[in-house]
This record gives sequence, structure tokens and C-alpha cells, in this order.
Amino acid sequence: MQKITIVGAGLVGSLLAAYLSKKGFLVDVFERRGDMRQKEVDGGRSINLALSNRGWKALKEIGLEEEVKQITIPMYGRMIHDLEGNQTLQPYGLSGQAIYSVSRSDINRLLMDCADALPNINFHFHQRCRKIDLDTTTLTLENEQTDELHAHQSDLIFGADGAFSNVRFSLQRTYRFNYSQSFLPHGYKELTIPASAAGEFQMEPHALHIWPRKSFMLIALPNPDRSFTCTLFLAFEGAVSFEQLQTPEQVQSFFETYFRDAIPLMPQYKEEFFENPTSSLITVKCDPWVKNKVALIGDASHAIVPFYGQGMNSGFEDCSVLNAVIDQYREGQQVDWATVLEEYQTLRIPDANAISDLALHNFIEMRNSVINPNFVYRKKIEKVLNEKYADKYLPLYSMVTFSDMRYSEALRLGKLQDDFFQALYLRDNWQEQWEKGELDEEIDTWINRELNSFTTS
Repeated sequence: MQKITIVGAGLVGSLLAAYLSKKGFLVDVFERRGDMRQKEVDGGRSINLALSNRGWKALKEIGLEEEVKQITIPMYGRMIHDLEGNQTLQPYGLSGQAIYSVSRSDINRLLMDCADALPNINFHFHQRCRKIDLDTTTLTLENEQTDELHAHQSDLIFGADGAFSNVRFSLQRTYRFNYSQSFLPHGYKELTIPASAAGEFQMEPHALHIWPRKSFMLIALPNPDRSFTCTLFLAFEGAVSFEQLQTPEQVQSFFETYFRDAIPLMPQYKEEFFENPTSSLITVKCDPWVKNKVALIGDASHAIVPFYGQGMNSGFEDCSVLNAVIDQYREGQQVDWATVLEEYQTLRIPDANAISDLALHNFIEMRNSVINPNFVYRKKIEKVLNEKYADKYLPLYSMVTFSDMRYSEALRLGKLQDDFFQALYLRDNWQEQWEKGELDEEIDTWINRELNSFTTS
């Protein structure tokens, strides 16, 4: 039986371990941290996750779909909070379509339990990857409890150790390895809206709540315990920024100015503001993802910002695509790994780059565009087009979230849609023309000429 090593027992590493065990491989998973199932996870950095179509597909393939559903809450749209406290729901898709709020730690525990229950998997904790010998596929690991070094050899190594991957760092020192990282000027801080005194939600639970303020925003996602995990995205520096919020009085004034309706819901917001860390937002791109028999997957290969809710989903899709490619080039227990890994990265790198760009763009949409009248009206039109041309027109958000269309194709088609609507915005009375049906023929011609078909891949 072939021996496979995975560095990282996070979401993607644990899912990948389950996939590979089900195929009969011997799998060792090395994790720098302790076993998260044995202790409480430190708070303050979670950013609740949003499960959508691509993530559900992978969970279904390993048989965890129903278990995960028990710890999620469906969100059918964005609930927009304006400065006066008025709320407006913007549905995500057609009736019944939702993304699902889930705790990062809760789903990680489930994935680890699933993998641990399978044969041929061993988890090893407090193990830091120090070095990789690419010629012999050998890891040098340090036990962080004893400081002892030891070697581990296998047939294949996957680096699933996150945005600051040590496996990737080893590959970066090889010939012709391309790497880039960029940080947003914004950071984030986690806050909490607890359940009410009666143990109920204090806001609509089936929505992702957004307080968009053009250059920054506050969001809130529901939890099964009836609380909301809130995240403030704000510039590190500048006139309105974290650097300007150094005292409880400054924080109170800031919230009274921009998030007044949230204050009664957040009794500990000032204390949490200073207790919880201010974290950064990084984008990582690299190429190639494979050197010899060492491969990158998930955030180690393509860390993205969280504004499309696709970080976990794209990492899960990495695993699903890899699983399908293994089936394609497998005979019995023998796998043509050279071909598998080359095909895997050929398929995934363009899509990873595409969702990276889409996620950055969606930050602008969430904090600013959602309150733009043209954007709001466009969503109304797109819902009609989606219903009328179901096999030909899918809004960009639905392509990314409610289908398994390749991200790169969604990006291409989304640009065509943007070009068309930007041209509409320049016309006088374009909304009135739409209401009267005067644009129907033009839109029909455009859809049939430019968009052709939205069949998923």
C-alpha cells in the first residue's frame, strides 16, 4: 500500500485524509498544533465560514453531508443595515437557495473524527515541518513538546498547512518557483452578538447581516447557540481605521456613528474590541503546486480573502478534483502520480487565481455596491433573467456559489455580464425601459450571442 503524508490537520488536510483513506492508501497527518478535539479553540480569529455548493459536493462524496447539516444554519440572503438602522434583505439566488453558516472549529472536529474513524490513518500532533527532501520524499519534523527532530519518509507528500505553509516555503527555495503574497490594507476583528436573555436570536437568523459603510463594514453570521459571530473589517491606518481606535471612548464613538443599531445587541463590544486580536488578510498565489512527489493544496497553494465565502469551499473542491483525477489514472492500487499531480495543478491553478480575484472584488461589492441603486436594480433584473433563461443566464454570484462551474469560466462570463450592465447604466431612463419591456429583444440577442450556455463542468 502506498504511504501518503499530509502536513496540516485543518479543514482541507482532514478532508484529504478521508478521501485518500477511502481509496486504500496509508495516510499520516502531521499537525503543528495540539489536537483541537481535546481542548477549546482560542477565540477571536474564527471568521465563521459559509458552506456552499462546492463544499457540500465534497462532504457528500465522503459521506459527511448529513452530519455537517446538523451544525449549520442556512442564510438565504444579505440583510443590509443602513446608518438609520433600516434593514433590507437581498436574496442570494432563487427561492430556496442558501449558503450555510458553520463554525470553523466545529466542522474541523467533524472532519477529523471522520478521518480518524477510517482505517489506515494516523494523526500526529505538535509536529512542525522543518525541512523536506524532495528527492527522497522525506520530512524532517520537530516535536514541539520535546524539541526532538525525526524523519518521516513516504511515497507522496501533500502540504495542507495553510497560508503560511512550511511545505510551500521548502518549494519556494527550488528552481523556477513563482510566489506572490499581498496583504489588504484592511484587517479584521471578531466581536459577538450573544443570544437574548430568553436564549433566542436577536436578529433574523437566516441571513448574513452586513453594515456596509463604503470603505469598511461589519458583518454577522448566525450560530446554533443563537449568537452571532461578528467581524469588523477596517483599514489598519488612516482617518477611519484601527489606529484611531485606541480607547474605549473612541470605540464607542465609532460604533455610535456607524453601527448604532448594533450597540444594544453587543453588550461586550468594547471589551471584546481590546481583548481580541486585529488580524490581517492575505492573498497567496504560487506556481507550480507540484515538485517531484510533493504537492500543495488548499490555502497552502492559494490563500484568498474571505469576501466570497469560498476559502473553505475552494479548498474542498481541490480535494474533490484531485479525487476524480486519481480515479482517472488509477489501476487497482497503482496510481500514475506524476500524471495525476500534473493534471491536478493544470486544472486547479487557473481556477484558484480566478476565485482569488473574485474574492477581492467582492469586498468592494459587500462594503459599497450593495447600497448602490444600480446594483440593487441589477439584482432584480438578474433574478428575472435567471428564471427566464435558466439554461443560459446565471448571475455571477450563483455561478460561484450555487454551481460547480469552473471559477475561471465564471470569472470570464461575469466580466461579460458586467460589461453589458455598465453599458446599460450609461443610458438615460434604462430602468424605465426595462419596466416597459423595451430592452427584452436586446437582452435576448445578447444572451444568445455572448453567453451561449451555462452548463457546469
